[in-house]
Amino acid sequence: MTDPIADYLTRLRNAIRAGHRVVEVPASNLKKEITKILLEKGYILNYKFVEDGPQGSIKIALKYDPVHKVNAIKQLVRISSPGLRQYAGHKELPRVLNGLGIAILSTSKGVMTDKEARDLNIGGEVLCYVY
Repeated sequence: MTDPIADYLTRLRNAIRAGHRVVEVPASNLKKEITKILLEKGYILNYKFVEDGPQGSIKIALKYDPVHKVNAIKQLVRISSPGLRQYAGHKELPRVLNGLGIAILSTSKGVMTDKEARDLNIGGEVLCYVY
């Protein structure tokens, strides 16, 4: 597999379209950090790290509206890929849907959202957009 983050986002997208409550993805430190951000921003209900084997996995409980059964995540878009990295300096950080969505960045200070990176005046690799 050449792009594990794209695989992670695709598994989430497929589980949302199929209406699943829980999705299980192979774990890595970067995926764990992205999952923590999704929980902090209210896009998922909960997550659990399962330590089985050398790699382990992440079980993610997806968040749905109880009345209308609409998922909290409308779209997941992979921006930077292994063949074409997309970097942004602190002055040209993207704003997703004019601030309604988030951009997840990998910076020198760790994985964070565009708002946190803007506050710290640091740039980095734009991993994905979530809205």
